Amino acid sequence: MRPSNVYRLGVKELWSLARDPIMLVLVLFAFTVSVYTGASALPETLSHAPIAIIDEDQSPLSQRIIAAFQPPYFLLPKLITQAEMDERMDAGLDTFALNIPVDFQRNVLAGRRPAIQLNIDATRMSQAFTGNGYVQSIIRQEVQEFSDRYRSNPTLPVELSMRMRFNPTLNTVWFGAIMQVINQITMLSIVLTGTALIRERERGTIEHLLAMPVTPLEIMLSKVWSMGLVVLLASVFSLFVVVRGMLAVQVNGSIALFLLGTTLHLFATTSMGIFMGTFARSMPQFGLLLMLVLLPLQMLSGGMTPRESMPEVVQNIMLAAPTTHFVKLAQAVLYRDAGFNIVWPQFAALALIGAIFFYVSQSRFRKVIGTMA
Repeated sequence: MRPSNVYRLGVKELWSLARDPIMLVLVLFAFTVSVYTGASALPETLSHAPIAIIDEDQSPLSQRIIAAFQPPYFLLPKLITQAEMDERMDAGLDTFALNIPVDFQRNVLAGRRPAIQLNIDATRMSQAFTGNGYVQSIIRQEVQEFSDRYRSNPTLPVELSMRMRFNPTLNTVWFGAIMQVINQITMLSIVLTGTALIRERERGTIEHLLAMPVTPLEIMLSKVWSMGLVVLLASVFSLFVVVRGMLAVQVNGSIALFLLGTTLHLFATTSMGIFMGTFARSMPQFGLLLMLVLLPLQMLSGGMTPRESMPEVVQNIMLAAPTTHFVKLAQAVLYRDAGFNIVWPQFAALALIGAIFFYVSQSRFRKVIGTMA
């Protein structure tokens, strides 16, 4: 293997990418618009949910409950009548409709257990599932505080002191922004290397490479380093401009250590892209393969759901995926300011998985090149 050949072939790949406006737009969109919208426009917690309230009691307690529903979790409540409730929910104007009955305050003060009707538009799954708990919690808190003014309650023997570490305000943007960058790194590294190989086959330039004094290993390494470099630079841009700048996310850890781990992760994912590119004969086929591979990598890596909540079989299988170790490494470094002495097992796992993927991809690439020669 001659490093000069690897370098020149890699530069050729960069020029080829520079002349492909569609791929350039994809890279720019993935690390800017996609990161920003994924972090801010799709929050995991309840945000600005429309709620309507039917106040049949017209009491201080009912007014207190109405005033408790405030942004950013809810829009300001709309006061409606019983006759308007069904029409507004049928029109999709309200996600929640709360009906406070007559004599609600009187029954609360008398020690009875009055019922409040909560109507939920279950077609809005994310808001309905999360908001149900929010509404119940708000009503319980307001009723409890109102009742304490009239009846003394015994003090609890234990006081719970809560400390929110690494994200004191529980801002979902902090979590979503970093995870979007991680997902885009995985996706783009596979896409760019796979499409680079398929582009060579579709344009017939792979035959030209075979006629040159270069080896399959040199061709493969050139695609790995060039496409990996593009993704690495794009991720740096996204971290500083989008995550830190536009979203104002506090990054506590060492970005240099994160980029070192990203390099190992790219070594594995770019090899995966070449491996998939050897099976696909066209871009549509590669797109179908990408869907089968990318979705499990992102959904089961621990970025969306903690791995401890998954079945044990899934946890064990996903240990073979580089995204599992990369997500754990990235979260530890960027969120909790972990040093190399803490994340070295993830570095070792990524290096081992990358070496295995590279060897398998190289063997498959040699076989495909041999049939074309």
